[in-house]
Amino acid sequence: MDYKSEIQNGLIIKDILINNNKNMDKRTKIVATISDINSSREFLTQLFAEGVNVVRINSAHQKIETTKQIIDSIREIDSSIAIMIDTKGPEIRTSSYGSFLDVETGDEIFIKGNSNGESGNNVLYVNYNNFVHDVSINNYVLIDDGDIALRVVDKDAEKLKCIVENSGKIKNKKGVNVPNVKMNLPVLSEKDVLFINLAIDNEIDFIAHSFVQHADDVKTVRKILNARNSEIKVIAKIENQEGVDNIDNIINEADGIMVARGDLGIEIPVEKIPIIQRKLVSACIKNHKMVIVATQMLHSMINNPRPTRAEVNDVATAVYEKADALMLSGETANGQYPLQSVAMMRKIIKEVENTLEKFPIKTPPLDNDILSVLTNSAVVACNTLDIKAIVVDTISGRTARHIASYRGRIPVYAFCYNEYTARHLALSYGVKAYNTDISKSRDHFLKDTIEFLVKKGAISLTDKVVVLGGSFGPTNGVSFMEISTAEKLMEFSKFE
Repeated sequence: MDYKSEIQNGLIIKDILINNNKNMDKRTKIVATISDINSSREFLTQLFAEGVNVVRINSAHQKIETTKQIIDSIREIDSSIAIMIDTKGPEIRTSSYGSFLDVETGDEIFIKGNSNGESGNNVLYVNYNNFVHDVSINNYVLIDDGDIALRVVDKDAEKLKCIVENSGKIKNKKGVNVPNVKMNLPVLSEKDVLFINLAIDNEIDFIAHSFVQHADDVKTVRKILNARNSEIKVIAKIENQEGVDNIDNIINEADGIMVARGDLGIEIPVEKIPIIQRKLVSACIKNHKMVIVATQMLHSMINNPRPTRAEVNDVATAVYEKADALMLSGETANGQYPLQSVAMMRKIIKEVENTLEKFPIKTPPLDNDILSVLTNSAVVACNTLDIKAIVVDTISGRTARHIASYRGRIPVYAFCYNEYTARHLALSYGVKAYNTDISKSRDHFLKDTIEFLVKKGAISLTDKVVVLGGSFGPTNGVSFMEISTAEKLMEFSKFE
């Protein structure tokens, strides 16, 4: 048999652009936020080359028109690149209009609720009309990730009277938080609905819905998707105490969770965030759901070419906890060192993962079903045998995500029957996804996919490989596990 020959018999495997060397050598995925400040094709191509797996677009800071341009640029580079769009969600921001407020500790300023109000002359407008009604005396109003704190000392029907707790500049369109106060905001704004429909029209892969507090918040987004038969995955952003308290129900409804530590660290005492992060990551792994750790991971690299030691440890901690993905925000959206930020995150991930390889996986099956037992067995087998790859074909991505849940150290090569599924797996730990049009027998699959990996250099002929597949049709799930060398898997397949 000539192993150097081209793959034949109609099998087409699309080698995704982001499955480059710098992506293939790490298991933890990287999400990079992109804005219209820097979204040229050259820049985006460089980001992917440095190790980015998923592009994120934050609708809170974008217009529909510029977002569509960014999507088109990404698709022109490679249609297999996964894209995530954040909704703005039920958040409160300082008004878009008027002048900035320079404030000093001890100053008195007034807050009014009017989305069209113009800030200035010691009056700060916010975009929530009922803000004065919902906030009480002695509450704290925190501006721009808590950089400026205002204490409410008095109120009437029109305004809050506040004392400035620390000096600074209050800018337009900055986030406003009031810890421990529930605001009666709609789950989705008009802008959110527009962006969700934009995502559906352009077959975007993930919607990260902001400020999720209940499972019903996820269902509200899902209702729009289902009405248009969309396969977009919903990531619930956990950003306040209610979201943490209801995490089990939210995980059951969502496809994944984002530990959004920006607002979370304002709404909840900051010393509790590490514990909550660990809890959320662990809960998602146990439920086969994707989990992203986000916000200020390498924040100092927005303005500096090197991170702080604390930031390096922060990234390392998330890798030790085995999150599926880590996210860069301002570092790549508007920072001065975006490529260096991605490269640094990749280096930290790789360094930590190298130490994790010394510890075998001993996790028992997470559920009592065939899929859980077989996927667990595949990962555990790699502890004893010198296995170089786990290979699986998948329609929905479910089998690959189950394998990822056991956080093995051996790469998982998932061959998907559509590009959408391949992109969805861009957020799953340790999974390298390829798009294939193969729809033939088990033996055809074995021969051609193993040959592809050999020719790609991912494995050699003498390497042992685990193959998970199904013998009862593509919709009936996995039913067997096979372990052999790549050479034998190709030679002894029945397909001629």
